Order: sequence, then structure tokens, then C-alpha cells
Amino acid sequence: MGKIRPLKRSPLRITLLILLGCFILFAGFLALTEYDPADVETLAVSGSSAEHPSPGEEISVLSWNIGYGALGDDADFFMDGGEHVRASDKDRTLSNLDGIVKTVSEISPDIFMAQEVDIDSSRSWRVDELERLGGLEYAQSSFARNFKVAFVPFPMPPLGKVDSGIALFSRFEVMSSQRIQLPVPFYWPVSMVNLKRCLLIDRLPLEGSDRELVLIDLHLEAYDDGEGREAQTRMLADLMNDEAEAGNYVIAAGDFNQIFSSADGSAWPAQQGKWQPGEMDVSLFGDGWQFLMDESRPSCRSLDRPYAGAEREGFQYYLIDGFIVSDNIEVTALETLDRGFVFSDHEPVLLRAVLR
Repeated sequence: MGKIRPLKRSPLRITLLILLGCFILFAGFLALTEYDPADVETLAVSGSSAEHPSPGEEISVLSWNIGYGALGDDADFFMDGGEHVRASDKDRTLSNLDGIVKTVSEISPDIFMAQEVDIDSSRSWRVDELERLGGLEYAQSSFARNFKVAFVPFPMPPLGKVDSGIALFSRFEVMSSQRIQLPVPFYWPVSMVNLKRCLLIDRLPLEGSDRELVLIDLHLEAYDDGEGREAQTRMLADLMNDEAEAGNYVIAAGDFNQIFSSADGSAWPAQQGKWQPGEMDVSLFGDGWQFLMDESRPSCRSLDRPYAGAEREGFQYYLIDGFIVSDNIEVTALETLDRGFVFSDHEPVLLRAVLR
């Protein structure tokens, strides 16, 4: 009887086994470090204030997606057809943030609601942007994470570590703050390296009233097939209607990544090959709501190429930032402020309103 010869392992097979082992190890690492927030979380509120808004008094609210300090007019972004995954350098990130702080300070709104605020992310050179925004010197603030991944492995070079969220700053007293988890439209393994979007809900007591001013800061889904955005919209509508039925004043603001079905965005038609937002069906909210987008000026520009030096005519613009306001609030002004997209791919949107 002859000897049994050991099976030879081809270099290709060995390589495939090594790659499979690396994938299993990396998937295990992501699973162990995955951000897994509760459906409802109570958040810390920094600072203190003795000021309260009063019915009959005008208040101002500014909403701005600050593009994590990295999406100024020199930037493009790989998810929108561009090439880059981070700011050109740390100095530009700091310069963008300084410009944002200066702009908000000049406007001086009573309340500032910010989206895409990084606190420790590779894409923004590990700058703690929440700390930098502390230079605004608001009396109180709160922060809710919506994107926390130890390492995002794509594209090449990879996006790397992301730790980011949405923030609210107020000169008025914030009685409480909550993080409410929104539906996540992605499945494993993509869900491990994607956003866990949420609502940041802050409650402000009113002078001489047992009602509350309920502020909802948000940044809804952008890159799903549409089902996620609809599920998130329905959840937002249910929550807002519950607050209105309780007699509260309600303001939701932020980057909807959708145009309201009641808004006219025909001035900025869709261009072939460019990212396009969905349409938010405002009928999902029922009666008693005001859907506010400034139709005279776009609130966002595409990131398929840098803005600085580009031809303005023919550039892709969007109408996706705005406010939803309960009908017990009288809106006195709404304006998307023209800042030339210098510090972010979004422009700040300012609301002035009176609590009836």
C-alpha cells in the first residue's frame, strides 16, 4: 500500500482563507464596538439659565447643517460623486468652524440647532467641534450622537473613525433633553458602519404658562431607497402630533434631506447623475402644521465638485433645510441666509416667530 500524500494548499486558497479570517475578525470588532443606543435616552444639559420665552414674545431660531467643519467651498464628497472623504487639512476645518461661530454670533439667535457636529472623527481631523462651538457662549446646550463607528472601512482611503451628532444651544432654560431613536433602514453588516439617526428633543418652560416649547433638532436619512425616510417622517409626525395635542408649542428644524411636498423647488431642477432628495409628504402630519422652506434661495449645494472657482450657472442646488411649526405659533419671518457656502455645503436658515 502506498503512502498517503498530504493535500497541497494552493496559494489562492491560502489567500482566500486569510481574507476570510480577516473579515471575520473585523466584523467581530465592529460588532463589539457597535453603537447601540436605547430607543429613548435622557441627555445631559450643560450650563444653566433663568430666562424663559413668553407667549406674545418673538423668538429667533437658527438651523444649520455645518458639514462637520469639513465641507466648505473647497470640498467635494465621495457619496455625492466627488473624490474626498475628509477636509483638505486641519487648518481648513478650524477655519470653517471659526467662520461658523462668527456667523452665528453675528446673527445672535435665541436658539441655534446644528447638525453634523463631529466630536472625534477622522474626517474632520479629530477636532472636538462641540467644544469649538462652545465659543458661542450660549447659556445651555445639549448633544445627541447619531453616527458613532470605530472604523468605517470604505472608500479608499477609508472614512475611518466617526463620532458625530446633532446639537442645540439656547439662551433660555432647557428643562430636559432626550435622544429619540429613529428607524434604521440598513441591515447587517451595513448597519454596523452607518448612521443611527435620531431626534434631539429639548423642552423649554414658558414664562407664566404651564405649556412647553418643544424643540426638535433632526437630520433625516439621505442615502436609503426612500423607505427609511418615510418611516422616520411618520415617527416624527406622530411625536409632533402628540405634543400639539398636549397643548405645547412645537418647532422641528434641521436637514430633512427631502423637499416638502408643499414647497416649490422648480428653480433648481434635478440634474442627471447628481444626488437627488426625496419628497416629504406633508399630508402625513395632518392639519395644524406650517411647513417652511425659503423658496427664494437654495439651502444646500451638491458635493460632486468643489464650489470655489466653479461655474455657478448649472450647479446643482437643493431645498432640503427648513422648519415644521405648530399652528399656535405665528411665523413673522423665514430666511435662508446667503453665506456663499463658504463654511459648509448648507446655508443657515433663520426663523422668527411669536408664541400665540
